[in-house]
Amino acid sequence: MRNLMGIHATAFVHSDAIVHPSCEIGLNVVIDGPARIGPDCHFGPSAIVLGNTEIGEGCSVHSHAVIGDIPQDHKFTGAISYCRIGQACVIREGVTIHRACVEGEATVIGDRCYLMTNSHVAHDCVLADEVTLISGALLGGHVQIGHKAIISGNTGIHQFVRIGEMAMVGGVAMISQDIPPFAMTNHDGEIAGLNAIGLMRAGVTKDERDEIKALFKIVYRSGMSLERAVNLARELAVTEAGRRFVEFFDADSRRGIRRLSNRRKSVV
Repeated sequence: MRNLMGIHATAFVHSDAIVHPSCEIGLNVVIDGPARIGPDCHFGPSAIVLGNTEIGEGCSVHSHAVIGDIPQDHKFTGAISYCRIGQACVIREGVTIHRACVEGEATVIGDRCYLMTNSHVAHDCVLADEVTLISGALLGGHVQIGHKAIISGNTGIHQFVRIGEMAMVGGVAMISQDIPPFAMTNHDGEIAGLNAIGLMRAGVTKDERDEIKALFKIVYRSGMSLERAVNLARELAVTEAGRRFVEFFDADSRRGIRRLSNRRKSVV
């Protein structure tokens, strides 16, 4: 489906692509291959969409963003893989999002995500809804980012790392281990405390915030082994948010869980 009034004369849209008539396709935009573009999307000058990419309703893709290119991985041998973008996402200038490396798998961006300038999402990453990547944030392959997490500017996330929901990752950091839900890191990538302001702004109830604080102290400040602390936290968690905090530690981890900073007092 093409609306000639909404596609600039200099744009290229492949014959296999399906673009909703309500979309605006700007100057020198390239949509190459069997892409699927939902209603009311806007593509700024020189934006590029490649391969088996799906983009949901109401997304804004700004100038020179590249979505769905092949993975930067020597193991990639041309497998048929995918890139899926949810609804109402904002993808700013120079952002790159690569499709999956694994046959039949997808790099996934959830709904209402905000990817700021020159941020990068590598192959096989999965971002939940309302994730924010601030300018220059770089995600390695197979990274998982939880709901409403914020990755600050010029921060690198090692491949296979998990970032929990509503975590706040500090700027110019290198994150090489998992960051649990609701946690905040410093610029060295160490756990510095809880994202207390973020929890309040997100409407997390006082009971949930109090429980998360108590569970965080058990896991990070009790002096127990991680296994023993998580077992105790599991017994004490009664709210949904508290259970989600504990469940993060129960899931498989390729990189291990980041421990508390030893160089500065934590903030809870």
